[in-house]
Amino acid sequence: MRGVFILTASFFRFSGHPSGQLGKGKNLCGQDMASALHPERSSNQTKTNMIKKISILNLSFLMLAAVSLLTSCGSSKNVTYFKNREALEQAAKGYLFDARIMPKDVLSIVVNTTTPSAAYQFNLVTPTTQTQIQSYLVDNDGKIQFPVVGELKVGGLTKTEAEQLITKAITPYLAESENPVVTVRMSSFSISVLGEVNAPGTFTVAREKINVLEALARAGDLTIYGVRNNVTLIREDNEGNKSYHTLNLNDANIVNSPYYYLQQNDIIYVEPNKIKAQNSAIGTSTSIWLSATGILMSVATLLVSIFK
Repeated sequence: MRGVFILTASFFRFSGHPSGQLGKGKNLCGQDMASALHPERSSNQTKTNMIKKISILNLSFLMLAAVSLLTSCGSSKNVTYFKNREALEQAAKGYLFDARIMPKDVLSIVVNTTTPSAAYQFNLVTPTTQTQIQSYLVDNDGKIQFPVVGELKVGGLTKTEAEQLITKAITPYLAESENPVVTVRMSSFSISVLGEVNAPGTFTVAREKINVLEALARAGDLTIYGVRNNVTLIREDNEGNKSYHTLNLNDANIVNSPYYYLQQNDIIYVEPNKIKAQNSAIGTSTSIWLSATGILMSVATLLVSIFK
């Protein structure tokens, strides 16, 4: 705003001060003789010119003040990630995240044995021209119906734990010479990101592991209007209970948070800051009003120039 006042003050000195060079030249060329021949008309013309100049200057000042107000609304506060990373508290013990199977997950389970024909009975194959392994839908109790073996409870287990469970269950049905290898994959691991991000949506995670920063990167990162210290994580547990957790992206200790790594079906919401919220509340009517105001100001400036 200080620059606006300096610029406006300079404009006043240049356009209206009688000692300015432009005003001085005008007096030498025309005002002196006009004053001598027609003193009353010269006085009225001088007053009219001064009113026009004041109107133009007031208009210019308002425009400059408006621009300054709009450009000063933004702030760089709370935009930087990990501002306190120098004082980061390292976790006492690192660990590798492993997602756990939840109800309504879709699992792909493949059994391989030393003799390929021995594994056929454990693999659900879709009857098509090309061999395709069918998937298993985990029910609300965390169970699946596995061929030959029957019901298995895999809910709450990691991928490795589920593989060990199935291997133990099928071993009695195989010859001792067989060495079964079970592979379990989560086909439905996905997360959703919405709010003030550049590309909101639902994203499938093939490697079954993703953290909150990677999820936001997939969504194109936060916009400049996103609140970085109040990101909401919505999570549902095995029993369908939903919980809300707040994440602060400005804090480098987020990497030690128990919610740093996401589970399947997690939802991340980035709320808008006050500026974006206020602009949304104002609506399109204000944009129309501003456009109309701009047109009127342009017309007023044109009229002043014509009758000058």
